Amino acid sequence: MRRGPGLFDLSALTIGFAFLYLPIVILVVFSFNASKLVTVWGGFSLRWYAAVFANQQLLDAAWVSLRIALVTATLALVLGTMAAIALVRIQRFPGKSLFTGMVMAPLVMPEVITGLSLLLLFVSLDVSRGFWTVTIAHTTFATCYVAVVVQARLLTFDRSLEEAAMDLGAPPLRTFRLVTLPLIAPSLAGGWLLAFALSLDDLVIASFTTGPGATTLPMRIYSQARLGVTPEINAVCTLLIGLVTIAVLTLSVIQKRRLAREAGHR
Repeated sequence: MRRGPGLFDLSALTIGFAFLYLPIVILVVFSFNASKLVTVWGGFSLRWYAAVFANQQLLDAAWVSLRIALVTATLALVLGTMAAIALVRIQRFPGKSLFTGMVMAPLVMPEVITGLSLLLLFVSLDVSRGFWTVTIAHTTFATCYVAVVVQARLLTFDRSLEEAAMDLGAPPLRTFRLVTLPLIAPSLAGGWLLAFALSLDDLVIASFTTGPGATTLPMRIYSQARLGVTPEINAVCTLLIGLVTIAVLTLSVIQKRRLAREAGHR
């Protein structure tokens, strides 16, 4: 007979969730604070959200971050998927160990070192720093996360489904498009979202590789927070939390509907 969760388990779970999410809840609550003092509640108000949408610098930074994150996530998805397929499907090739290490290196490499090395690269190549240098830098470290997610799915992939499709006359490219891609689609979506969130959140690497006209939202928030946290910053962070939450919930709903359709066809 299975036992339910005990008091200790529930207490540990409550403390763990409180440690992770209580600061976020406090930030969201105080984004509706009417007072200019962050720690003093002055009543409910939406004035700081109005201030955010009236702050052109914040809006420009948000638009830059959003564009960089979208391009980064898409490029990282393509490159990471190709790297994962090479690591899983090609058993042996010259330099595979080196290739594996290079793909996985950004996972353990400090962001300061990654940002500084990319800065030196762009300077040595005399490349003007801006939108595309930040995008390249973000793609560099986001690709490995996509590769790990997709590789984990490919390792448990039933290749007999691909073999059956090719036995029925489907060429490799069509087999990949009609059989492999739909089956690994959840991992592709998860990798894309992870790369998008990492790019949207990055501060250190963007600080090294950015240039005029390419100030990202984390950089703008950090520069304002150095002068003191204001409810306006809380409002910006709350909007980001809402954006990420909506994206995750949308993906979850799509995935559940897809699984329900597949279950109905069986």
